[in-house]
Amino acid sequence: MTVPTGRRERKKAATRQKIADTALRLFLERGYDAVGIRDVAAEADVAVTTLFYHFASKEALVFEQDEDFEQRLTRAVTDRAPAEPLMPALRHEIRGMVRHCTADGAAPIYRMIDESRALREYEDSMRLRHAEALAGAMAADPALAATPTACRAIARFVIDAYALGREAADPDAAVDEIFEMIEAAWEATRSSGRA
Repeated sequence: MTVPTGRRERKKAATRQKIADTALRLFLERGYDAVGIRDVAAEADVAVTTLFYHFASKEALVFEQDEDFEQRLTRAVTDRAPAEPLMPALRHEIRGMVRHCTADGAAPIYRMIDESRALREYEDSMRLRHAEALAGAMAADPALAATPTACRAIARFVIDAYALGREAADPDAAVDEIFEMIEAAWEATRSSGRA
């Protein structure tokens, strides 16, 4: 996440983080379904409208780094050096995201997500959105010369690498194994003359 520079931006970021931290604490203490938006707002000492200014839904409170993850994925494409290959840049980013989500203390959060249909559905829609954003960044890069279909397929594979790596007993090994397949698929699209 980029660090806000102005006082007002820092204050907004601090309020957003306070709301997200409060929500997560309450969800883990009481259960996701037992906590309402008003409970979170009251505990964070903000108005409900302030909460909704920062988060579009109750589910978004759990995935507060959603936007940051999406930006990290697209920047892995757009900010890489001109001669830097795409797949190692994406592998590096996915590995970092998986490490973040498998760090100590993350297990209760993902257990809560697995137990809630609303959170699972939100996460699924979030993954599709991330894949579309990644595909858009790839398709916009003239150096990649890839078809929109190839970009969308590879982007979905990359997002799946994150999900599968997060669930694996050895996340780094899983990400490496999956990226070997993704790289082979990427090379196949490039050698077929269609990308």
